[in-house]
Amino acid sequence: MSHAAAALTRAGFADATLVLRWPEIVGPDVARLTEPVRLQAGPEGAVLTLKCETGAAVFLQHQTRSLIERLNSYLGSGRIARVKFVPGSLSPVRALSDHPSRERGQMGRNLAESPSRPSLATALERLAAIRTSRPR
Repeated sequence: MSHAAAALTRAGFADATLVLRWPEIVGPDVARLTEPVRLQAGPEGAVLTLKCETGAAVFLQHQTRSLIERLNSYLGSGRIARVKFVPGSLSPVRALSDHPSRERGQMGRNLAESPSRPSLATALERLAAIRTSRPR
């Protein structure tokens, strides 16, 4: 089992597709402000913990019902019972992935590339952008 798979399993994500397809499942507006961090099973359904940008929790609380509906339409009826928001900074890779023009730079879009499977060039550009944005 890879380190990533082990980390996802410890966080309660037996199936990584929820994390990998997050923008597709919840929509770009919610995905831009959140990232799933934990899924805890419960007797009435699971509790999904989402890290959100500071200040976004109030906005997201108003969308909880529709968010749970979207999640359950993807995962199966009644799977998610509650969503919990915790404030925090989102991962740098997620922040960069919200700006496709910045990710691709001069290289253009690879025809074999899809939003869920970036090309090697795109992944390397993301890594370079992260490394150059960190203070030394």
